[in-house]
Amino acid sequence: MADTDIRWITDDQGLREACAHWQQQPVLALDTEFMRTETFYPEAGLIQLSDGQTVWLLDPLPITTWQPFAQWLESPNTLKVLHSCSEDLEVLQRLCAALPTPLFDTQLAAAFLGLGHSMGYARLVHEVLGLELPKGETRSDWLQRPLSEMQIRYAAEDTLHLFELYQALEARLDATKRGWLLDDCAEQIAAARLSKDPREAYLDVKLAWKLRPQQLAVLRELCAWRETEARRRNVARNRLLRERSLWPLARFQPDNLVALARIEDMHPRTVRQDGETLLQLMAAGKAVPQSDWPETPEPPMGPEVSAVLKRLRNIGKEKAEQLAMAPEIMLRKKALEALLRSGYKDGDYRLPDDFNGWRKELFGEQLLAELNGEPA
Repeated sequence: MADTDIRWITDDQGLREACAHWQQQPVLALDTEFMRTETFYPEAGLIQLSDGQTVWLLDPLPITTWQPFAQWLESPNTLKVLHSCSEDLEVLQRLCAALPTPLFDTQLAAAFLGLGHSMGYARLVHEVLGLELPKGETRSDWLQRPLSEMQIRYAAEDTLHLFELYQALEARLDATKRGWLLDDCAEQIAAARLSKDPREAYLDVKLAWKLRPQQLAVLRELCAWRETEARRRNVARNRLLRERSLWPLARFQPDNLVALARIEDMHPRTVRQDGETLLQLMAAGKAVPQSDWPETPEPPMGPEVSAVLKRLRNIGKEKAEQLAMAPEIMLRKKALEALLRSGYKDGDYRLPDDFNGWRKELFGEQLLAELNGEPA
């Protein structure tokens, strides 16, 4: 670490110059440090990049013009290497409305190589590079200034080792698995670009399927308001209205503040600050005409399908063993359930629309044959 070249970027000109240099680099490791306690959006505290020799530490707080960075993030010239990057994507999208493409996720690469599924960064570095990483700064305040020497060292070392990790994993990937990995990474970026409709947030509430359509109309109003207001105020959803309160609110629909305060897990602050609004939302939901009631979500599949699910998972497991890959990466739960629902009542099974790419080519027909009782 003593010989590492660390360069700080603390103004717009420095960022423009760095981005011009990064445009010429074939691969760069990228990481972010951020804070997210009671806010809806993550607040960036530091962005780190490395080419294996130099580490750039980008301080986002004084930056006012992010366009050069956004252009580099989406430039096809440079492969961006991240680890388990879902939260990093949120940080970057919030900062500059851009996402890192093309992307190489080292956590996914580990799964394609059979090293493990959803492996944490420190564990993967130890497994592949034989290094023990310090853990002391993972929970520190990345918005404080100045950053401590320990924070700077932690951030720089993490990104330097991320580049080394990429080199080691890349060397083990054959062309086929590398293509599959990049396809999955591109799919992850495409999913991150989608903006979820607040009017559909009610579908994520546990046990929503147990509510009557009129109650679902109330739940839809509450969830849409919660999602929209959390974004507008930049506060965590549960700080605005706790998740465990949503279902009983929709079911019992209290019509006064006293009854509202008795709802399960209802925080007094919510009643005080937004109680009248919640009463109005429930009244509006109750007034929704029957023609506009939401459809009842599908209930969970019962235990009777467990044997079928096991047979399908075994197909993925066998393929994973043949290819020395983590079994979990083969068949995703959501895709399996969509496949089962496609023909659960009439037996006419079809591969769901999102079951495409290499998985469909590898064992899509085998899954359908298993469900339809045909020879594989």
